[in-house]
Amino acid sequence: MDSDSSHTNFIELLKKGNTSSATAAIGNTGIAIVKGIAAVMTGSGAMFASTMHSIADAVNQAFVFTGSVLAEKQATKRFPAGFGRVINLFCMVAVIVVTVMAYETIREGFHLLAHPVESHGFWLNLIVLLLSIAVDGFVLIKAMKEIVHEARVEAKGLAIVSKAFRNVGRAAPPTRLVFYEDLVATTGAVLALIAVVVTSLTSFSMLDGISTILIGLLMIGVAFRVGYDNMVGLIGVSAPPDVEEKVARIIFSNPYVTDIFQMRILQEGRYYHVEGLIELKPGLTLADADDIKFKVRDSLLKDADIADVTLGIIEDNGVKNWNPETVNV
Repeated sequence: MDSDSSHTNFIELLKKGNTSSATAAIGNTGIAIVKGIAAVMTGSGAMFASTMHSIADAVNQAFVFTGSVLAEKQATKRFPAGFGRVINLFCMVAVIVVTVMAYETIREGFHLLAHPVESHGFWLNLIVLLLSIAVDGFVLIKAMKEIVHEARVEAKGLAIVSKAFRNVGRAAPPTRLVFYEDLVATTGAVLALIAVVVTSLTSFSMLDGISTILIGLLMIGVAFRVGYDNMVGLIGVSAPPDVEEKVARIIFSNPYVTDIFQMRILQEGRYYHVEGLIELKPGLTLADADDIKFKVRDSLLKDADIADVTLGIIEDNGVKNWNPETVNV
């Protein structure tokens, strides 16, 4: 393969990478630099905690974007199942980064409780945190829209928020990571803003340490949630019931299909692998039955979320086997 075609393939892979994580990485890198400068200049513990969170987010999301690009690589002879689960590995490493940053944040919070530090530069903190809320909020809204898009649901306006929360489990691992992290980042920036305002206007300096610990605990919560989701993804998890029903509808749309003897749908990243044994009308020749099988397979592969399909065929046995209420294996 020549260098021009290799370069073109690389560019195409980059385009297929998760846009939410790329946007989040750029946004959080910028905001982490600004927060870090503000934390050093003002001595605010809450600003320090918020800076640590933004650094963790920027590192994670850049790392996860790289993983999402690699996960889009085509299957090879050595790896015939493709690279879909690579993104789960990258997300697990991101979980470790978040956990380490959360530990440092919580430790700093307890240090501030024991030894309160008088912060200054109220207006600088205020402007930086408002900027942080705006940036993290923008990334969070983008992640919500990405969830709605990946889940294939219709939503506009404020309905995007509720639909995103309901369907976050159906989004790609990197999109879920960005959603959870920026949900916590936005909440953390609000907590830091409250701490900065209260400690500047009152003598309640302990709030700085308390808000720092709360931000660290929120980061721990994200680490556990994302870690669990990706551990399940690495093991191999079955598709949601609505995806199973959609696949069944496509199969039954062929008039020669009478039943589904068994079916298994595995989710890998944001793609699904379908394996099934379908029953056809009696009396068909082997050539006709093969043609029908390939037509059903092609119909399933038209769905952008389905990566591959393996189907077997048998003659209708006269017994109704397919029941969408149960999982067929």
